[in-house]
Order: sequence, then structure tokens, then C-alpha cells
Amino acid sequence: MVLTGLASANEILQALGRRLRTQRLAQGLAQRELAQMAGLSLGALRTLERNGQSSLETLIRVTQALGLVDELTDLFVLKHQSIAQMARAESAGQRQRAPRRSKA
Repeated sequence: MVLTGLASANEILQALGRRLRTQRLAQGLAQRELAQMAGLSLGALRTLERNGQSSLETLIRVTQALGLVDELTDLFVLKHQSIAQMARAESAGQRQRAPRRSKA
């Protein structure tokens, strides 16, 4: 599943939980083992994998324990735009003045 702007919050959470579970399994870790590595309860990890529900700290601890911190480096980074894109965005946000009426 691609995480797009069209997905609901629950769909995104579930997709992230599934992805973390897939990463854990790919590394041959049991849930109990990963929970210990991350300093979490087994229930917290199970909930995260099942439906994505967790605190941000839990998500980061699991990400660290799986060695996936580099995957977070581009998260919420401001994307640079070209000068032309910035000019178009600026002009789109400006109001256009009405033409002056001639004095006749």
C-alpha cells in the first residue's frame, strides 16, 4: 500500500504496523525479542503491528531496534522548489488588480 494523501489515518496506521511487522519477520525476530530490544511491553508491540496504534516514542523505539532510523531522515523535510515553481506559487497567491478606469 502506498501512503498517499487519499488514505485515511487508520489506513496509514495499519500500513505502518504491517510494514514494521514485515521488517521484524525479515530480520528473524520474535515479537517478544523485539519488544525487549526496544524496551517495550509485548502488548505495546502487538498493538503497533496489529493496527498501528502507538505513541510516537514507541514507534521510534521499534524503528531504532530494527535499525531503520535512516528511513526517518526524509520524514517531514521541506522539499526545495525551483525558482520557477516558487514564482508560480507566489503569483497564484497574489490578488490581481483591476485595470484602472479611464477618466472620460
